[in-house]
Amino acid sequence: MRAWRVAGAGEPADVMRMVEIEEPEPAAGQLRVKVTAAGVGLPDVLMCRGTYPLTPGSEFTPGQEATGVITAVGPGVDLRPGTTVMGVTNFIDGHGSFAEECLILANSAFPVPDGLTDAQAAGFWIPHLTAWVGLVDRGRLQPGDWLAVLGAAGGSGIAAVQLGRALGAQVIAVVSDEARAEFTGQLGADHTALLGPDLAGRLRELTDGHGVDLVYDPVGGSVAEEASSALARHGRLLAVGFASGSWPRIETHNLVLTNTSLVGVFAGGYSRSELDGIHGALADLVLNGRLRNAVTEEVPFDELPAAVQRLADRSVIGKLVAVL
Repeated sequence: MRAWRVAGAGEPADVMRMVEIEEPEPAAGQLRVKVTAAGVGLPDVLMCRGTYPLTPGSEFTPGQEATGVITAVGPGVDLRPGTTVMGVTNFIDGHGSFAEECLILANSAFPVPDGLTDAQAAGFWIPHLTAWVGLVDRGRLQPGDWLAVLGAAGGSGIAAVQLGRALGAQVIAVVSDEARAEFTGQLGADHTALLGPDLAGRLRELTDGHGVDLVYDPVGGSVAEEASSALARHGRLLAVGFASGSWPRIETHNLVLTNTSLVGVFAGGYSRSELDGIHGALADLVLNGRLRNAVTEEVPFDELPAAVQRLADRSVIGKLVAVL
């Protein structure tokens, strides 16, 4: 089968190579799928560069997200070949979705929600699972809360903007330029705020001085630090990721003096029953038209290196998916 493999560290366009390899054999708790679509995310860029914490140690196939048709199952997997699923790949062991067939972790394989195509589903689960864990489980978002989403025009941000709106929040999309502001407005954001030297002041202005109750932060760094100073009393900074290259540095005494919290968000470690509950809730929101997919562009499988490089160069608005 064909697969995009990475050997060495560098920019995606330089280190991704098309090769012919054998189909991977699923071990216990794994299944193999014929990939119909593969989500493209920032972790794929970081894996190519060798800076992602879970980068495989040798030559590997990137791609964390996939939709596909089951072709084989490992021991203990109660799923039938021929079934279409979406899920998280076994990218940690080098068997990601940038290939004609890949391995998916059975505990992270789910039916495609009604209303989503295979391509849309390939970019749905990780961003929306993370958004649910952040906003619902960790953030305890309530209807009417003010929610600021950093990096709102990226794959993670799109999911948080849409889910926040579906759950009744007043959403402020924080973006870098007018094109992204227009895009997030189309997603349903109530307001937009451009990055700048007084982001906190803009957030307070938009909330009529109340401040934001939650900051959803997949960006980190100085942007998150600035946004955190606009938190309302009992506000929560949800630390999701560090697309900027660093986590925010928040002084403890500032949290104490403002009665605010820094809350870690990690979508791992959830039981299958918990994940089934989240999947069901998200699928209901999709079916009822309250949640749309996060995919904004489909690219051909043969053009994956260029697509991943565009993401690395920050020239993408929205979420990319490769289709086979």
